This record gives sequence, structure tokens and C-alpha cells, in this order.
Amino acid sequence: MVKIALFGTSADPPTIGHQKILSWLSQHFDSVAVWASDNPFKPGQTPLEHRQRMLQLLIDEISPHRHNIAVCSELSDRKTLTSVERAGQRWPQAEFTLVIGSDLLLQLPRWYRAEELLRQVKLLVVPRRGYALDQAGIDQLRQMGTEVRVAQLSPPAVSSTAYRENGDTEALTPPVEAYIHREHLYACQDAT
Repeated sequence: MVKIALFGTSADPPTIGHQKILSWLSQHFDSVAVWASDNPFKPGQTPLEHRQRMLQLLIDEISPHRHNIAVCSELSDRKTLTSVERAGQRWPQAEFTLVIGSDLLLQLPRWYRAEELLRQVKLLVVPRRGYALDQAGIDQLRQMGTEVRVAQLSPPAVSSTAYRENGDTEALTPPVEAYIHREHLYACQDAT
């Protein structure tokens, strides 16, 4: 059975942290499906088509190149359950692992039809600086019907928010930064 990592992210903009996660996932799964989605808890996001294009630029820069990572924009939805159902239609015989950051660990039980979602996927939690791996939260997710693992990786301490709020370009790859400037996507460009 093919094992697919499902990685939906706001990617507003995608950073070198996302890139490291995608590279790591590509080494541990048969395939990695990634997409940008609108987060219902984050108003005013950059249009999806720009975030999808930036994700592709980010993937293209992974070295050595990974042929098992794909931007799957058709999976994008505000509800993760819908994304997982679409993945199930596209790959009916696959085993899915939903990838989330540790910042979402305690929020996930409140997601739309969370118990139904968790019965359809395994869960991989990626540690994120500033967000503890709450064992009670992990136990709660297991009780809701899923297998939970913690990724053995330490992504760089960068964030999309730091770029949007402070213009921290160290978080970006050169192609993503060039795309942002060409399309004039973020107000922080005017300050730098």
C-alpha cells in the first residue's frame, strides 16, 4: 500500500521551514501531497493561486530534487476533512498521514468533524519552536481514533508571520522572494 503524507499549509508565504519539512517527508513517505489552503482562523490571506505557485517554486529548489513531492491544489479546502476525502478519491488504496505542526496540536480536536477526520488518517506532528509537544494533547488525539507520531526533525526557527510582519527575508528562498516582489504580495516589501 502506498503511503502518502498530506501536508496542507497556509504557506503565506512558504518558507525554508516548509522546504525542510517537505524534504524530510519525501524521504519517509512514498509520496507527499502538499497544498496551500485558506485557514478559517487567519483572515486576509494572500490569494491561493499565489501561495500554490510559491509552494511549487519552493519544491523546485529542494536539492537533491525529489520526484515524490507534488503540489495538489485540488485538495485545498478550508476543511481538512474535505481535503482528506478528496485525497481518498484520488488515491483510493493509499494510507494517509496528515502532517501538522505542534502549534495545531491542541486546536485539532475542535476542527470540523475532527473525530471523523482522525479515523481516516494517521497523524504526524512536526515540532515547532515555541509550541510544546503536549502529551495530554497527543493522548487526546489517540483517544479520538488516530495513531500519532512525532517527526524526528527540527525545522529552522522561521515563520511566515515573521516575514509578513517584519520583512524577515532569511525565511525565504530566493525564487519565492523574487516572486513576492514581482507580484507585490506583501506590505512589508514597502518597508524594506
